[in-house]
Formats: sequence, structure tokens, C-alpha cells
Amino acid sequence: MEVGSPAERAGVRPGDQLLRVNGQAVTDVLAYRHLLSQGKATLEITRPVTLPFFATPQDHHKVKADTQAQSFLFDVEWEDPGLEFEEVLFDGIKKCANKCDFCYVHQMPRGFRKSLYIMDDDYRLSFLYGSFVTLTNLTEGDINRILDENLSPLYVSVHSSNQELRQDMMKWWKLKVKDQQATQIQGMIERLSGIDLYTQIVLVPGRNDGDHFDETLDYLTSRPNVISAAVVPIGLTDHRTNLPDVRTFNREEARDVLKRANVWRRKMLAERGTRFIFPSDELYLLAGEALPTEDEYEGFPMLENGVGMIRDFLNEGLPTLPARLPLPRKVILGTGLLFAESLDLAVEPLRAIENLEIEVRAIENVTFGKVTTVAGLLTGRCFRTAIQTGEADLLIVPPTTLRYGTELMIDNTSLTELAQTLKMAVRPGGSTLGELARVILEDAQSSGPQFGMSAHAAKENARPNEPFQS
Repeated sequence: MEVGSPAERAGVRPGDQLLRVNGQAVTDVLAYRHLLSQGKATLEITRPVTLPFFATPQDHHKVKADTQAQSFLFDVEWEDPGLEFEEVLFDGIKKCANKCDFCYVHQMPRGFRKSLYIMDDDYRLSFLYGSFVTLTNLTEGDINRILDENLSPLYVSVHSSNQELRQDMMKWWKLKVKDQQATQIQGMIERLSGIDLYTQIVLVPGRNDGDHFDETLDYLTSRPNVISAAVVPIGLTDHRTNLPDVRTFNREEARDVLKRANVWRRKMLAERGTRFIFPSDELYLLAGEALPTEDEYEGFPMLENGVGMIRDFLNEGLPTLPARLPLPRKVILGTGLLFAESLDLAVEPLRAIENLEIEVRAIENVTFGKVTTVAGLLTGRCFRTAIQTGEADLLIVPPTTLRYGTELMIDNTSLTELAQTLKMAVRPGGSTLGELARVILEDAQSSGPQFGMSAHAAKENARPNEPFQS
């Protein structure tokens, strides 16, 4: 709550809950802002009563009876009330209606924090944080709200424009689909014609690649409201019990995807002034092909989707390097199997520094399985398995392994715990090559991953079906 704001002057305190605005229940921060934008607003606030640990049924009844007495109103007119919220969704996260063959949640091993198992598919998080949604769980009311409130842009997982193929890949549950029209991807894209859409295609070898991939791109490039299409290969773990038999792309298949994508990229650049299709870094590494230049990423709009992260990392080159360090230092740069070779080449100039021994170590993912090769899914267990106690002075871990705003990895191992176990300093690397060098040479503080607050953080904080607290 802002100091000196109307909310503070009205007596609102931390922990109070917003019940209604202009007599309407508010489901999320977007609806709250929309109601305020109408100019005049009456906000109804309630203050929860704390019950003693040994509260009796009569105590609970009394609290319920006194609820009205604990509520109060205050008015604002063309002014921000100054409320700050613990969460952005007041009514819980909208869940996915699909059982996709390639869903990562279905491949998660047991034992992680609950938020990692939430199958969210919430258009509000898509608008707020750029998370991808399938649209299949939308109601008529949801669609009208998107249009009426102009919730643009949205990020949409398309996968295929062929309705039969898309349904076969995504396998939505009929009982979870509230409106059958919402499952018709072409109809939805066309109905949302006034909304900018950033789309995603997760490719599965032998399913929606090849000519099916061209068919999807042909449709998406024909729609004026579709801004771009990210292309990502299926991600797998070793935990696929009772799931369809799928595999990753081999080199020739990845090259075919890039070859087809490049045909459309050239066509769209000539016709619309944008390359439109943006393959993920993983496809270039799998294909053994050079990454596009910085200009070709057109501002890096999909970094969190793995599109352009390596090029963005390499953009800031190394700073002026010292000839020697005052004291000997051995540094291990731990990273995923996929990025290790590229990182090794990037840090080669650092090896000329006297007293600095630097090693890039490709860390096998013992948590999700060797098939999981990206750096961001490495866990504390992976590093404890791959690094011997005391074998270096400093271990650098990818910043993408850390939960946003914390020093915790996916398995809740903290960097402090890892340092104590391995008996060496442990720090997150930089989001750029230059920053990584400063972390190694100057003990600089990492700025963290290239992207910030996300739907993942919203899932961490979400408490479904509770009034929202200010």
C-alpha cells in the first residue's frame, strides 16, 4: 500500500482484503484496473479476524456474524487508490483442459514443490506475463472479456492449424472443455482478430513437422493479427510412464525444420517486414547450424521460450581482461549438455589469464534424465553428482536454474547449501558473456536470468478460491 494514498487515508492496512469494486466482485488485478478506469469507484474492504488456535464453533459463528462490521467502503475518483496486492489472480489459476502428448508436467518426477505440477492455461497470465495458452478452456464470457478489455497481446500454443491433428496431439478432455468452439484453433484466431497473437509451435518428429509444419505456417502467416510464431522441439524427460512413445529430433530432422522455416522467413521479411518465424536455440544446436545474428531476432520478444537466449548472452562481449590474477583460482562453469560446447568456445580468451584455470563442465541431468539437455532444468542433485567436493575455488551455475528472485533451484537446493556441500564458493553466472566474466574475475553480482516475473512466479504465490489481500 502506497504511503499517503487514498487507501491509507481510508484506514486500509496490510492483510486487509478487497471484496468488491462498485458492487462487483473482482476476480483479478486486470478486472480491478478495468473498473478503476471508469473514473469513479467505491472499494469495499474487509479485515479478517484472527481466531485463537483453540477456537470453538461458536467463535467461528461469531466471526461470520461480525464480517459485515469488519468491512468498510472508500471512494476514489480518477485516482489510483494505492492498493498493492500479494497476487494477481484473486480467484485461482485457470487449469488446462488438455492431455498433450508432449506436456512437460506429465513428465515431472515426484517430490518437487507443488507449483511445478500446476497445469495452468490462464489467458490472464498470458496477457500479464507472456505465458502460452491453448485457448481450449475458454468460455464465451472469457472470449468477450478478452475482446471488450482488449487484452492484447496474448501468447497462444497452436502446434498445428490442422484441427484433426491438433486434437490428436492435445487430446482435450471433453468434460473440461466449457465451449467446443474454443477448441477450433482457426476459428479462435479469427474471432480474436482484434487481438495481437504471439504463437508457438511445439514440434514432435513424425507428427506435426514436415508438410504439416508448412501447412501451419501457411495459415499463421495469412492472419494479420498473428505477429510471430516461435518454433520449439519437444522437450522430454526419462519420466514418461504411461505416456505415448515420442522421441527428440535428430540432426537431419532439425535441419529440415530450419530449412522449411527459412523459406517462410525470407517470404515474410519481403512481404511484412518481419521474419515472423523464430526457431528456438535448441533447433540450431541440434542441427549444428550457426545461430542467427542479433538483428534477425527482432528485439528478442520470446527469450523465456528459448528463442535467442544464446545470441543475447553473447551480445555483450568480454571486457578488457587482466594479464594475470593475483592468486590462483580454479573455476568450473557448470551448464547443460546442449550449451556446453558453445560456452566453451565463448570463454576461450579467459584461459590466457595467468593464475586462472577455467573449465566448462557439461552436467548430465540425473534428475530429469540424460535426454533433458537444457541448462535451466539442472538441479542441486545434478551439480552434487557431477562436481567433486573441493575440486575448485568457484562453481558458476546458470542463472536460469534459479527460481525468480531467490537462490533456490528447482529441487529447492539453495546456492548456500550447495556451497557448503561442495566446499567451494557457488554463484549464478551472468545473463551476458561480459557479466559472466565479471562474476569470475571481480566477484560481481549476477543480474539473474534475462527475464523477470513470470507465470511461474504467479503459480508460486497463488492461493485458489480465497479473497485477495492488499
